[in-house]
Amino acid sequence: MGMTLRVSDFTRILKKPKTILIGLTNQLIFIPIIGFALAIAFNLDPTMAVGLMILATCPGGATSNLITQVCKGKIALSVTLTAIASIICVFTIPFILSYALAYFGSDTNVAIKLPILDTIIQIMGITIIPISIGMLIRRFKPSFAQRMEKPMRMASTVIFIIVFIVVVAAKFNMLGTAMQEVGLVTLLLNIITMGLSYVTARVFKLKLKSTISITVESGIQNGTLAIVIATTILNCNDYFK
Repeated sequence: MGMTLRVSDFTRILKKPKTILIGLTNQLIFIPIIGFALAIAFNLDPTMAVGLMILATCPGGATSNLITQVCKGKIALSVTLTAIASIICVFTIPFILSYALAYFGSDTNVAIKLPILDTIIQIMGITIIPISIGMLIRRFKPSFAQRMEKPMRMASTVIFIIVFIVVVAAKFNMLGTAMQEVGLVTLLLNIITMGLSYVTARVFKLKLKSTISITVESGIQNGTLAIVIATTILNCNDYFK
């Protein structure tokens, strides 16, 4: 992704804060509200309801940046939204999940605190540093970067498909059970949030590439962060037996 970017791509985005504001509003406000409404509408089991809320509160991750590249969206916008949302979510996730735990019937006093420094290091390690290296290659070896753009996009697509297949195969039994309980709800969460993001972006007359970025960023959450929250910070297996 970095080899397709220049510093000017980011400066142009920062000069138009409306685009970033639309993306962040969809991601940090609308998605949790939609997730909460779906959990109530489908009368989900407390464990599944809180799990849905964990997913709805997480920002986009490196996967959303990759998919944006594959879909030919504006990568600089996707990376910017991922970075900003990942920092803001350190403060929004504890607030939203504390309310969700209280509403959906948890009788435990769970202190939800996300490690700010660890979160920032994660963002830098999997997003900012690799992209910066790619941008340096683009800056000093522009002809090489241009030649590699198409092969790398194809390689990214193939790698994503392989990883997806491996994950599904490794968790096939678990996925089968989860699909029966919350498959429809999570599908609706994706469809509604991505649809709303697309419509919002078009209403504000954003260009197609920016619209793609905002739509993908709203539909692909940071699954790694969600798993960490569920299995360590909340320890859902113990709290909702």
